[in-house]
Amino acid sequence: MVRTDIWREGKYLDLWSVPHFLSGMCVAFGLFFLDFATNAAFVIALLLLIAYEMFEVIAKIEETRWNRIFDILVGMASFTPTFLLLPGVPRAWAIGAFAVVLILDSVLSFFGWLASQKAAQLEANLREEFERERARFMAQRDKLRTRWQTRKTRWRKGGIKEPQDA
Repeated sequence: MVRTDIWREGKYLDLWSVPHFLSGMCVAFGLFFLDFATNAAFVIALLLLIAYEMFEVIAKIEETRWNRIFDILVGMASFTPTFLLLPGVPRAWAIGAFAVVLILDSVLSFFGWLASQKAAQLEANLREEFERERARFMAQRDKLRTRWQTRKTRWRKGGIKEPQDA
């Protein structure tokens, strides 16, 4: 099924790229507040973003390979300037910005998740309806097949010439 809502997965980027961008920022804030050194922070951030994409694979979230790669790149693209600029920002402002980014990321992710759940339910309903229609069609086909066989048998027994199969 092809989703048509605004949260559908794109080939490279999609609306989910926004939460990935915000998540990169959240990781930067967290590692900054924990006083990680720059090199270690970059490695940890990259590993966290890759781990999340691996979680999406395990959770059977369908995305193209390029979309997964871009999700990591988008996260790192937001992590890098955030982490590098935070030392020049007053701690109180950094905490406030972190709270805003975290809330925004959480809200967007929640609404995206709701849309995904709605799309999954719609897909399940469509599959169920398809199976009902398929079963009805098969029953009708079997009924017609039986009627055709009955007519063929009557024609043979009655001496009437059998119609030619197409």
